Order: sequence, then structure tokens, then C-alpha cells
Amino acid sequence: MGNGFLYVATVLIWGSTWYAIKMQLGVVDPDLSVAYRFVIAAAVLIAFCLATGRSLRFAPRHHLFIAAQGLFLFCLNYWLFYHATFELTTGVVAVVFSLIMLMNILNGAVLFGTRVEPRVLAAAGLGVIGLVLVFWDELAALDFTSGPMVGLGLSIVATYSASLGNMASLRNTRAGLPVIPVNALGMAYGAVFMTILALARGAALDFDPSPGYVGSLIYLAIFGSVLAFGFYLTLLARIGADRAAYAAVVFPIVALIISTFLEDYVWTAPALTGVALILGGNVLAVAKPKSAARKEAQPG
Repeated sequence: MGNGFLYVATVLIWGSTWYAIKMQLGVVDPDLSVAYRFVIAAAVLIAFCLATGRSLRFAPRHHLFIAAQGLFLFCLNYWLFYHATFELTTGVVAVVFSLIMLMNILNGAVLFGTRVEPRVLAAAGLGVIGLVLVFWDELAALDFTSGPMVGLGLSIVATYSASLGNMASLRNTRAGLPVIPVNALGMAYGAVFMTILALARGAALDFDPSPGYVGSLIYLAIFGSVLAFGFYLTLLARIGADRAAYAAVVFPIVALIISTFLEDYVWTAPALTGVALILGGNVLAVAKPKSAARKEAQPG
């Protein structure tokens, strides 16, 4: 699969999961819903690996980083974001999560010595400014009382957790570990960690058999986890954590388009301007430098 397909598929799937997550809220404790999601996702991926002969055996030193990927990417960030949404609107949370691109750039430079491309840094800036404009009304109405400030802090920590999960995944792919088996075990670790957190908080072992809950749970597990994370982490290994993370800046726009039809979202002039900046930054982030393009154009 080409990078373009992986990128577009990631954006479209994750952009649609916002509405699916909303359908999860209600009867079942949100922490337990996250645990259910990754139990299903891990089971599907492990079954796929066994059916296709993909080995799930890794050295103990690799399991340490696979577990770290599960903890930061498939557990802590979801746990913190779910609790942040009790204090903030999903729009504000999306704005905060867009910072993952900047965090990936900085973490990549610190942990892996990755060169920070000014072009990608500029694209990240355009994307963040664009999202601020898209959600300007929500940000302007933010009441800096204790509740929202706690939610903002949780969102920032959650975003950094996701970035650390990206770094663990990048380390695993650089060590030559295959994406699908690592995701299978990482999600299994995440499900275990999430279940422990849910039970430690006193969550009741409930389940909602309604079509809306079950359907959204399956969608989040199969499409939002198995497929989207597989696409995204493959893209991360190919083009780097900084450029791959631009998907996190773009997919809230997909969520807004869905909200326009399902939740009567009203587009404003700042929102339209923000979309234009995000799309411009998207082109800037994924475009190859002219020197690289000329080099590829030369006959080999």
C-alpha cells in the first residue's frame, strides 16, 4: 500500500471515531469501554497473526518496548482523554491533541537525533493555528476555572503520552520488529493495563447490549484500532514521526464534516480559514523537498 493511501485512510477512519466514541458514553464506564475496545482489537490481530504464520515471539528486551507502546499509546492517552472530556468540549481536546506533531518533532530530535526540518515545523505551526481558528468559538468561551484547567492539563499529558507511544513504536520498527505482531501484543498489553486501571477505580463490569454501543465498539476496535493504527504506524516507520503525526491535525476536520450532517455543526469564517491553513500545511508537510524530487527524477 502506498503512503498516500495509508495517510488518507488514517485520517478518514480516525476522523470518524469521534462520533463513535460519543456513542460509547452512557451505561458502561468509559475506562472499561476502552479496555473492551483493545481486548477485541488484540484478539483479532493475534488471531490474524496465528492464521497467517506471523510469529509473536520476541526477545524480553523487545517486550519491554512493546509494553511501553501499549501503555502509552493504547492505554494512558485514552484514559486521560476520556476524563478530560468531562471538563472540556471535544473541540478543545482536538486542538490540544494537534500538538502531538510538535511533540513528535521534539521527541524524535531528543530520543533519536532526528533532524528537525524547518518545512515540517512550519507545517505543524500552520496546522495548529488552523485548528485554533476552527475551534475559535470554543476556545474563546473557555472558562479558566479549576475544572477546565484540569481538563486542559489532562489533555496535554494525554497528548504527550501518545507521542511517547509513537516513539516506542518508532524504536520497535527501527529494531526490525514487524508492525502487525507488535501492534497485536501492544494492544494486548494496553488492554491489560486499561483493565487494571478500570478495576482499580472501582468500575463495574457492565456491558451495554444495545446496537449503538455494540456497533460503535466493533467499529472502534476493528477500524479505529486494528486498521487505523496499522496504517498509521506503518506510515510512521516509512516517513517519520513528525510527518506522519500531521494526520492528527487533519482528522478533526473529518470529524467536523461528520458533525455538520449528524450534529448540525455550523461553519464560520474563522473555521473556513482554519481549514484552508490546515490543508496548506498538509501539502507542505507531505511534499518532498525540491532537491529530493530532482534526485528521484534523475535516471538511475
